[in-house]
Formats: sequence, C-alpha cells, structure tokens
Amino acid sequence: MSKRSASDPKLSMNARALAGRTTSIIRCSVAIAMAAIGIAWIVVYVLAAEKNATGVIDMKTLKVVDTSLPWMADMANWNYLIGFGLIMLSLIVAAHPSTPLGRGRGVVVGMLFCFLFGLAWVVVYYMAADHLSSIPVMKDLNQYNLLVGVGFMAVGFSYATRWE
Repeated sequence: MSKRSASDPKLSMNARALAGRTTSIIRCSVAIAMAAIGIAWIVVYVLAAEKNATGVIDMKTLKVVDTSLPWMADMANWNYLIGFGLIMLSLIVAAHPSTPLGRGRGVVVGMLFCFLFGLAWVVVYYMAADHLSSIPVMKDLNQYNLLVGVGFMAVGFSYATRWE
C-alpha cells in the first residue's frame, strides 16, 4: 500500500495541509518564549521601572522614587521597542510552515489577528487621544502608537504570504 500524498482527493482539507509536514517543537517553543519575554519585559517596565525613568517624586520624602531596576529605567522608551519587537518577532517566527500557525487555518488566524489587533491599536489610540493618561502603555508611546499598530499589520503580511 502506498503512502497517501497531499494531492489525494480522499484526504480532507486539514489532512492535505498537514501531509508531509512535521511540527517543530523547538520553533514553537522559541516563538512562545519570545512572546512571553516581550510581554513580561513591558509589564516589568511599566510596573517596576517606569516611575524612576519618568522622575516621579514621592510626596512624603520629596525624593525621586528609586527602583530596583535602574538599568531598565535608564532605557526609558527603548523598553517598549524591545518588548513589542520580541512580540512581533515571535509572531514572524510562528508564521513558518513548521508551526501550527504557519499552515492551514492557522495562517488565516494569525493574519487576521495581526491585522485586526494593529487596526484596533490605532483606532483606540485615536479614539482615546484626549484621555491617554488613563491607558498605561499608550500614554508613554504617544505618536509611536501608530508604529505599534502598523507594525502588527506588517507582521500580518508575513502570514498573508503563507496563505495557500
């Protein structure tokens, strides 16, 4: 009996998409780890290091609030570039055909997520322009919010090129 191929009409669409392809556990793990590190980097900066970077003064002691991460506070907005860069790079790594997001329906899911998330980021930025002080990350990025939104849309094109 011969091995079924991707061109066999008896195979379902999902089986045809998976025929002959193996999932790379290493690539999937790297993509997940980079996304988690990027999110964690932004969260740690916002919660722990940002106050020192912006020079917030403690009203009781009238001194600048000190942080346990002065090196991170010194980088200021570069922290957002590192965090969002890792997140977007992880999505690009996940667009490879050896990952579940890089083949079959995963391509459509990844592409639509990136396009819609980028669009939503830009729309929220414009809609909340007068009240940005209440949105933690957006208030620090100002006009760079447009780069974040357009960046996610650009990552969506890496999925669009894989769509069959």
